[in-house]
Amino acid sequence: MKLRFLGTNSTGGDCPTLYATDRDSYIVQGWQLFANELTMQLDLPQDETAVEVPTELFDHLSNDGLPARSINHAQAPIMIVTGQGTCVVQGKTVTDAEALTHMSIPHYETCVEVPKAAITALLEDVHGVNAQR
Repeated sequence: MKLRFLGTNSTGGDCPTLYATDRDSYIVQGWQLFANELTMQLDLPQDETAVEVPTELFDHLSNDGLPARSINHAQAPIMIVTGQGTCVVQGKTVTDAEALTHMSIPHYETCVEVPKAAITALLEDVHGVNAQR
């Protein structure tokens, strides 16, 4: 899998990052979720995991030609919007060795692959209200 860096929201050593792939998908790198109240709300298939990232990470989708829009509602692959400026993204666990060698992933982070169509659906106007920032 080939990656194209779209952006990061690195602050204080934390580094949620967004990549586009050559497989019509995005890689979302974020904080691992361990057994807590967030994970209790998820039904994760064996080949999937979830990460928590700042909602602003998706502003970097503009680097892939998509409009800058707020993601503020839960709909697959965004499973939970925390109300604290973060969201939980569920997707296929990234195991591609080539892709992983091009990422710097701290021990407290992991990454998921989600279809581009699933992310772009979140950018659409859900209730007929303009979500443009």
